[in-house]
Amino acid sequence: MFLCVSAGGPYGGYQQPNASRQSNNVMASLPPPMPTSAPPRPPHFMSSSSSGGYDSNYSDQSVLPPPSPGLALGIYQGTFNYEDLSRATNGFSEANLLGQGGFGYVFKGMLRNGKEVAVKQLKEGSSQGEREFQAEVGIISRIHHRHLVALVGYCIADTQRLLVYEFVPNNTLEFHLHGKGRPTMEWSSRMKIAVGSAKGLSYLHENCNPKIIHRDIKASNILIDFKFEAKVADFGLAKIASDTNTHVSTRVMGTFGYLAPEYASSGKLTEKSDVFSFGVVLLELITGRRPIDTNNVHEYTSLVDWARPLLNQVLEIGNFEVVVDKKLNNEYDKEEMARMVACAAACVRSTARRRPRMDQVARVLEGNISPSDLNQGITPGHSNVYGSSGGSTDYDSSQDNEGMNTFRKVGLETQDLYSSPISEYDLYPSWSSTEGQTTRKTGNIKRPGQGYG
Repeated sequence: MFLCVSAGGPYGGYQQPNASRQSNNVMASLPPPMPTSAPPRPPHFMSSSSSGGYDSNYSDQSVLPPPSPGLALGIYQGTFNYEDLSRATNGFSEANLLGQGGFGYVFKGMLRNGKEVAVKQLKEGSSQGEREFQAEVGIISRIHHRHLVALVGYCIADTQRLLVYEFVPNNTLEFHLHGKGRPTMEWSSRMKIAVGSAKGLSYLHENCNPKIIHRDIKASNILIDFKFEAKVADFGLAKIASDTNTHVSTRVMGTFGYLAPEYASSGKLTEKSDVFSFGVVLLELITGRRPIDTNNVHEYTSLVDWARPLLNQVLEIGNFEVVVDKKLNNEYDKEEMARMVACAAACVRSTARRRPRMDQVARVLEGNISPSDLNQGITPGHSNVYGSSGGSTDYDSSQDNEGMNTFRKVGLETQDLYSSPISEYDLYPSWSSTEGQTTRKTGNIKRPGQGYG
């Protein structure tokens, strides 16, 4: 059975460099050509599974209302079948391969009308039925925001699940900030990306019903256009790409270096987990450092652990030099830097309930509210965000530290897995998501390929 329907959404041109760098062994698992004799039919978006429940990375069981007529105006709508997508991607050829990651492979495609898209082939093995898949896609398809990558359509072909997205033309934040040989990203671009991605995440948390928890915020999931506007990618995919082998394994979601500390003990990701991960992204923008320093093969040093003792000094006396990326050569707006540092410090607080909401973060970054509104009565230097012993907690920190140490141990013991980490959106070394990766214990926490530069 073949069911391929466009969900509607704006999209534009995209040029991804060096697509041919992926090794040939990837081709063994690329989708084979499939017959397309069965005509496509539109899905009926379901609000519940056949068992009567609806369990996903969304916060409750309601479904978004239909988009308003005004929202739908000007948005391309149409249908795809497997043959259309195969033709658009030159038979899912290696030359069209943009990257691979925890969810699957992403190919560059050109539709018959000349529009370029990104076609994501989800890994096979999902336990999700066709109606469940349609229900989740139905929710994602109704989300339209200038700082979120739009879903254009999808395809179901036997066991194949493919998603079609707008094509964002200028690679990822990971590539521009950490890519080898890349020019230094100027401060104005960093600030624009921070504000845009914060607005996108805020929309997922505050304006979607049900709210959507991203679960894997990281630099390689923030796409950049030619004007350096940010678009957050891969939201809403945790359930769609769920693993069938959960009875023998524990699937670790998120990416090591971005994971909130409470995840080690609770195994749950919330909107405050997204906030923590976004705080790590802000620290990357501020410092130019990667989330994990792997120069020492026997020990990981996280960016958060490195930055926490310095944040107090920065916020109290305004000495930004101790944390600011040296490659900026002090060419940055001090007021904007102060706002971003304050947001980063608040986002990476150890205690989840003390972290701000994403809408607060976005407003502070824009300068619409004071950074003091993020403090919630916390005096800088007296919260465990800065590594001190003071401040209340919502969880057993020693238990969390033990769990995070286990994650580190897994990473050190499986170094052979990390020789060529790849993002789904480019073929350059990137922080790899653990989503979709499975082991019998704590999951394959993908180790980043490079340390601090």
